[in-house]
Amino acid sequence: MENILERITMEPGKRSGKPCVRGLRITVSDVLGWLSQGMTHDEIIEEHPDLVDKDILACLAFSAEKEKSRTFLVR
Repeated sequence: MENILERITMEPGKRSGKPCVRGLRITVSDVLGWLSQGMTHDEIIEEHPDLVDKDILACLAFSAEKEKSRTFLVR
């Protein structure tokens, strides 16, 4: 079984080291932004044919994992 998070890569010279999809110049943040604007998976893939549905799911999984590790200060 594939670990979907392996689809997210970080390279120092690419997009300032931000998490990207499979070494492409498309960042996790780009994908999350498109989703937050209401784009569907199909619309994103149509505009960015290098992406597949698993890439979008990997961005969501990456964001969820990152959120789990955050610590919030409660005042």
